[in-house]
Amino acid sequence: MKDPSRLPSTFNRLAWSNLAAQSAEQIALAAAPIVAVLSLGVAEGKTGLLQTALTAPFVLFAVPAGLLTDRISRRVLMAGAEALRAAALAAILLLIWSGHLTLSWLAVLGFAAVCGTVAYSVAAPALVPSLVSPQLLPAANARIELARTVAFAGGPALGGMLVGWAGAAPAFGFAAVLSAIAVVLLAGIYEPARQPAPRRHPLQDIREGASFVLHHPLLRPVFVTQFVFNTGWFVILAVFVPYAVHHLALSATGVGTTLAMYGVGMVIGALAATRVMGRLAFGIVIGLGPVCGFMAAGVMALTTIVPTPLLAGLSFFMLGVGPILWVISTTTLRQAVTPPRLLGRVSAINILSYGARPLGSAIGALVGGFYGAETCLYVALALFGVQAVVILLSPAVSLARQPEMIADEAMQTC
Repeated sequence: MKDPSRLPSTFNRLAWSNLAAQSAEQIALAAAPIVAVLSLGVAEGKTGLLQTALTAPFVLFAVPAGLLTDRISRRVLMAGAEALRAAALAAILLLIWSGHLTLSWLAVLGFAAVCGTVAYSVAAPALVPSLVSPQLLPAANARIELARTVAFAGGPALGGMLVGWAGAAPAFGFAAVLSAIAVVLLAGIYEPARQPAPRRHPLQDIREGASFVLHHPLLRPVFVTQFVFNTGWFVILAVFVPYAVHHLALSATGVGTTLAMYGVGMVIGALAATRVMGRLAFGIVIGLGPVCGFMAAGVMALTTIVPTPLLAGLSFFMLGVGPILWVISTTTLRQAVTPPRLLGRVSAINILSYGARPLGSAIGALVGGFYGAETCLYVALALFGVQAVVILLSPAVSLARQPEMIADEAMQTC
């Protein structure tokens, strides 16, 4: 007899596939700029263009990916997206071996690989509710986020070490193999059949998904909070390295160690998430992330008065441990209150909140250039204060428990 408290084997295949896919992504994203600089002799301005090519798909293709997620098999879409990434990485590998790799090819193939990342990232949260029971959603989302966190924390370091020790080819080859493994694992997943989506104009479907999020009393403040959080977070990241070197007197190793505390916090938060969500009211867990983010920004701003790297490390740790609880709890909320036929589009709208990242970087560059890094930290503190107020004034924090799962029929009869 199956234990109802244990995640089913078909979901575990998804979790392992996610770990392989996320690791491939992080290794490749770390290796690409290193290869561009060390092997192709690219200057700083052109590496910025490469980074643009590697991040643009999140803004350009999140919504189309959400539309596809709600129209076709989510498992098939994820497998196809991951196969695209494996093919793009393998093509980079072949160009390295043949000596024909250029910055243009690296940007084009990297862009294609990240397109696969976007489709996979949009479809995965939409697939999870069909693989586990509602009461296991928090545990399932925690497992998914733990895989992402481990990949985020270890992937860049592994990618850098592979390039440094063995050259560019092994880094991209290993990433391509991981993507291929992710595809194989997806092939063994059973996805329950869904009712065919009605044939409508794509813009009508996109408008329906956006309208659902922006008019939902729980999802709207979650989206606004996440957008403002990402803006404040990237204001900090835009200025932290020069600030740490000049104001906190950190070496390159010290800067790396301080930044690594973010990954440590994420891992600890993901490991503790299921236990925390089992002991605290659902709404309290949702509020923890934004409040913890505000406190972390306050600790970072405090370093302008008490310039110690210990406070900076504590700030990054808090920015990891609190917001990972936010991601897990709000993903569970989104899955519970969204009709299954809209999950892909709603997931895509969530991905669009990443569009705040270049906005935060621009604010950091502008304010930092005119008024200094210290002022940027106070601007970030103000932004983190706004996102905390938005969520604390929303009905989401008053939820005693995870909402009941909504069905498509429930929405159609509203």
